[in-house]
Amino acid sequence: MYECETWSLILGEQPRLGAFENRVLRRIFGPKKDEVTREWKKLHNEKLDDLYCSPNIVRVIKSRRMGWAGHVARMGIGEAYIGFWWGNLRERPLGRPESKCEDNTKMDLQEVECGGIDWIELAQDKNRWRALVNAVMNFWVP
Repeated sequence: MYECETWSLILGEQPRLGAFENRVLRRIFGPKKDEVTREWKKLHNEKLDDLYCSPNIVRVIKSRRMGWAGHVARMGIGEAYIGFWWGNLRERPLGRPESKCEDNTKMDLQEVECGGIDWIELAQDKNRWRALVNAVMNFWVP
């Protein structure tokens, strides 16, 4: 997933990505033949999860996005840092404001119940931040 660190997922895209991932996995693993009825059956989501032991695509995107956010937070104040967090400060487009990387990082931290911490300060310690990124990767979301 090239450059998924900068993707800004909206809530409607997450189920669609999961459905796409399951469709690809069904094509890879194919239908299975039932031993009793001798009929071909499509694999259900739970069986796909058992066969494919890796985290789902949304968790991978969120953990890579948080890893990148920690890297940028450790960079220090500069033009890339400001542009990354607050976007283009010169032009203001019409319509709803885009969600910024900082907003996405805060939402990802709230999912693992770490929403009240100062995450930019936490990102300065690389080992603690990496442990938090791994927690996001392994966090089970129903």
